[in-house]
Amino acid sequence: TPLFRCVDLEGGTVDRLRNIIAPAPSAADVFRTDSDKLFDKHGRIVGDEVRALGFNVDFAPVFDLDLPEARSVLTSRTVSGDPKQVVRYAQRFLKGLTAANVLGCGKHFPGLGGADLDTHKELPAIQRSWDQLWSEDLKPYRELSKAVPFVMVAHATYPKASRKEAKTPASLSKAWITEVLKEKIGYRGLVISDDLEMGGVLAAASMEDAALGTLRAGADIFLVCQKEEFVWRCYEAVLQEAEKDRKFAELVTRSADRVLRLKASSKALKQTMAKEPTSAEIENLKTKMHDFAHEVEKESAASRL
Repeated sequence: TPLFRCVDLEGGTVDRLRNIIAPAPSAADVFRTDSDKLFDKHGRIVGDEVRALGFNVDFAPVFDLDLPEARSVLTSRTVSGDPKQVVRYAQRFLKGLTAANVLGCGKHFPGLGGADLDTHKELPAIQRSWDQLWSEDLKPYRELSKAVPFVMVAHATYPKASRKEAKTPASLSKAWITEVLKEKIGYRGLVISDDLEMGGVLAAASMEDAALGTLRAGADIFLVCQKEEFVWRCYEAVLQEAEKDRKFAELVTRSADRVLRLKASSKALKQTMAKEPTSAEIENLKTKMHDFAHEVEKESAASRL
């Protein structure tokens, strides 16, 4: 069974490969060109880079709205406060990733556009109503539910929208993951938590409890991204819980089945991974990224005239 080999590469401030290849333009920079062709090309050139370096999943694009509350936190990671424009960009970016045989991920469900705190450090309480979230923040998830293989869930609370779980992060919330994402929206892809080492979730639960909690809430996979020790702690917690709780074991088995179904059906995962790129191939990728960045800068300037 092929492994999911995952990386965070949105462009701009979130670009884990910038020192190996070249900095990729941010989503905001590309969106300013107002060019569907360049939105598509952004996904394709990022996908080609990701694939060449041995990855098959990219945790991008961002579905969050560009709202005033989160502007200082999300900065150039968001493209527009208009959900229709977010869908427009994200749809093309995902098309580009798919053409490069890379699986994309919409994030951060149900939306961090209203967050005035950084979830890497703190747990924000997003003061948006259910009607606002459904018609605006959740529109990209509703529109693109069949186009995005993964959805990543945020470490944020939504007290105005979900009063029964007002203090529970969405990443640990059955109301958000199962009832809204899976049942109301009808999402059938894989649900993944944001990193369980982030302050946003650790403000609500220990790492082991968060691992169990996100699976119970309906996630299929959880992320532990920094320390190997924490990976093993969460893994052991899941095993021990499955051994003593039959319902939890069945839940984990169903998630594993969903993972295996995606792996069996995905063209991206059936493709043989590329060999380690040669120095000439790396230089070619660098040139392509530099040329794309220049094209984005030129088109962005022209669109403002």
